Amino acid sequence: MTDSDRPANRLARETSPYLLQHAHNPVDWYPWGAEALERARSENRPIFLSVGYSACHWCHVMEHESFENAELARLMNEHFVNIKVDREERPDVDELYMKAVQAMTGQGGWPMSVFLTPQLEPFFGGTYFPPVGRQGMPGFGQILTAIGERWAKDPELLRGQGRKMAQMLSQEARAATATSLDEGLLDKSLEQLTENFDATWGGFGDAPKFPHAMDIRLLLRHWKRSGSKPALDMARLTLDRMAEGGVYDQLGGGFHRYSTDERWLIPHFEKMLYDNALLIPAYLEAHLICGEGRYARVARECCEWVLREMVTPEGGFASTQDADSEGVEGKFFAWTQEQLNEVLGPQRGGWAAAWFGVTPDGNFEHGSSALWRHGAPDEVARELGVDVDRLTGAMEGARAELFAAREQRVRPATDDKVLAAWNGLMIGALARAHQVLGDGRYLTAARNAARYLLEGMRQDDGRLFATARHGRAHLDAYLDDYAFTISGLLDLYESDFDPRWIRESLALERVLAERFRDDERGGYFTVGADSEQLLVRLKNPHDGALPAGIAVHAGNLTRLAALTGRADLDQEASRVIESVGELANRYPMAFGQLLQVVACREAGLREVVVAGAADDPRAAEMLAALRARFDPDRVVALATAEGDAELLPLLAGRAPKRGEVRGYVCRRGACDLPVDSAAALVAQLS
Repeated sequence: MTDSDRPANRLARETSPYLLQHAHNPVDWYPWGAEALERARSENRPIFLSVGYSACHWCHVMEHESFENAELARLMNEHFVNIKVDREERPDVDELYMKAVQAMTGQGGWPMSVFLTPQLEPFFGGTYFPPVGRQGMPGFGQILTAIGERWAKDPELLRGQGRKMAQMLSQEARAATATSLDEGLLDKSLEQLTENFDATWGGFGDAPKFPHAMDIRLLLRHWKRSGSKPALDMARLTLDRMAEGGVYDQLGGGFHRYSTDERWLIPHFEKMLYDNALLIPAYLEAHLICGEGRYARVARECCEWVLREMVTPEGGFASTQDADSEGVEGKFFAWTQEQLNEVLGPQRGGWAAAWFGVTPDGNFEHGSSALWRHGAPDEVARELGVDVDRLTGAMEGARAELFAAREQRVRPATDDKVLAAWNGLMIGALARAHQVLGDGRYLTAARNAARYLLEGMRQDDGRLFATARHGRAHLDAYLDDYAFTISGLLDLYESDFDPRWIRESLALERVLAERFRDDERGGYFTVGADSEQLLVRLKNPHDGALPAGIAVHAGNLTRLAALTGRADLDQEASRVIESVGELANRYPMAFGQLLQVVACREAGLREVVVAGAADDPRAAEMLAALRARFDPDRVVALATAEGDAELLPLLAGRAPKRGEVRGYVCRRGACDLPVDSAAALVAQLS
C-alpha cells in the first residue's frame, strides 16, 4: 500500500518534509500547537512527543518499525496525545526537552522520544526505541503499555516526576552567569584545545567526531594573536584529515554531518547546510594563511555543491540532504571494486580503488566502501608502480566519471525547507568565498538568498519568519535566525558594499534587542518575548553543532559599532560577552565562537576604508589586496561619491575626488595617513 492509499493525519497540512513523511502513519499525529495541547489538558492525557529531522537515519528506522506498525499505533492512540516535531523548525521545543532527556538518561540524540504531562512537564524520555526489547533496550510497545497503565492507575506519581524535572530546568534557566572574563582566558582555551586534540587524526576527542568549525577558526586566531605554530598545525591537520576522509564527499564536494570513527572515515551520510556554511570559511582562512590550493579547492567544491544541489526556486537554500537512498544508509555514496571497474575499466578501476581506499571486503556495509584519501599520491603511485603525475591525472578524470555515474543512482531526498538561521550562515559563507575566490556566482547566490529572507520571510512588522517552503513562510523567528542573518548581511556588505545590507542589519538588530534581550541578567533568550512560551524560557550560551547565537551577535554588534560609529552597540557587545563570562571562564572549549569575538576585541577592530569609484581598477586592486590577507580583526567599507556617510560615518569626508583612490586605516579612534596604493595599504595593516 502506498502513502496515497492510506488515510492522512493532521501532519498532511504541514510544510516540513519531516512531518509530511509521517502524514500517512496510522498514528493520530498532531503538530505542536494549541489543538494538541488543549486536547491533552481537556482529556487529561499524557503526551508522547517525538522529535527528529528529515535527514536522520534512525528517525526513518523508528518510523518504519514503530510508527507504521498498526498495533503500536493503536497503543499510542489509545493512551496518548501524539505530537511530532521537526527539530529544525522548532529548535526551542527540541532544546528544552533534549535537556530533560539528557538529565534523565545521560545522553541525547534523535529521534528523541519524550513523555509529558498535559502541563508539558517531561517525566520519561529517551531516543530511539526498538519496537520490541533487544540488546538491553526496552521495546517501544512495552514502554507505551507501562506508561499508559501507570498513568491510568497513579498519574500523580508521573506528575511528580514531571514537576521535579520542570523545576530543575527552571533553576538552570535562572542561574546567574554574568561576570568579567578571566585574564588569560584565551591562553586557557588554547591549552584545553591542545589537551583534547587528536594528534594523529586531527579533531577533538574520540569517536564520534564532529567538525567543530568554531574551534578550528579559533585556533587560526590563536596563531594570528600569538604566533603559536602548534595552534596553526592543529587546525591544518584537522582540515587536512577531514578533507581526506569519508566525512567529505570525495566526488561531489560538501561535508557529511559527522564521523562515526576517529579517522573521519565512515560518516553518518546526511549533509547539513549549516556544517558546510561553517566549514567553508575555515578552509578559506587556512588558504589565506598558508597559500595552499587544497584548502581553496575544498571551499570551492563545497560552494559548488550548494549551488548545484541546494538552491530552491525562490533563491533560498535547502536545509539538508538525507543519509539514505532506497532505504539504505550511504547507498548513494558508497562503492565496491566491481562498481569502480564497471565505470572505469579494470586498470583504472584498480587504481581508483587504491586511490580512494576501496577494499575487497569494504570498509562500510554490505561489502561497500566510503571513499577516502588514505594515502599521499606518491605513496599510492609507488604501491601501484605508476608514475605519480600519470596517476594524479588519471584520477582527476576518474573522479569526474564516477561522479557522472553516481548521478544516475537513486538520490537521497532533499529537505527543501528554507531556514532563516542556516541561510544566514550560508549567505555569509558564499559572500566570503566570493571575496577570496573571486567567483561572482557565489555573490549572486548570496544576494538572492538575502533578498528572499528579507522579502519572502519577513512579517509585516519587520520581524522574520523562521522557516518557509514553496513560498509559504511561518513560525516566529528565533534568536539564531536574527543573529545568523545579520552576520550574513554584514559579510554581504563587505562583498558588494550595498548599504541596503547595513540598513537591514540595523533594522533586524532593533527587533532582536526589543524581543530577545534579558534586561535582568544580560544576554538574550532563545525565543522572543511575544512568541509561544514553553515551560521555561531558555538561553543557549554555548556552541553546539551550531555556534551560539549570543556569540554570533556579539560579533555582529562589534562590527556594526565599527561601521556605524555607534558606541551603544559596542557597549552592548561587552555586556553580552560578560553575561556568559562565568560559564566561559569555566568551560572555554564550549565557547569557541565567543572567544573569536573576544580575540578580535582584544586586538582592536580596525576600520579600513577604500575611497574610489566602484569601477576604478585601483580601488579593485586595494580590495583584492585586503581580501588576500587573513585579517579577522577588521571591517572594510567602500567610500564612493554616492556613499551614505549618515549611515556609515566612517565614510564622512572620504568621498573620492575625481580620479582619486585612497585607503584609510583607523583603530580605536586614531587613523593613519591615507595611502594611494594597495602595497602601502597592506603595509599599514602589517
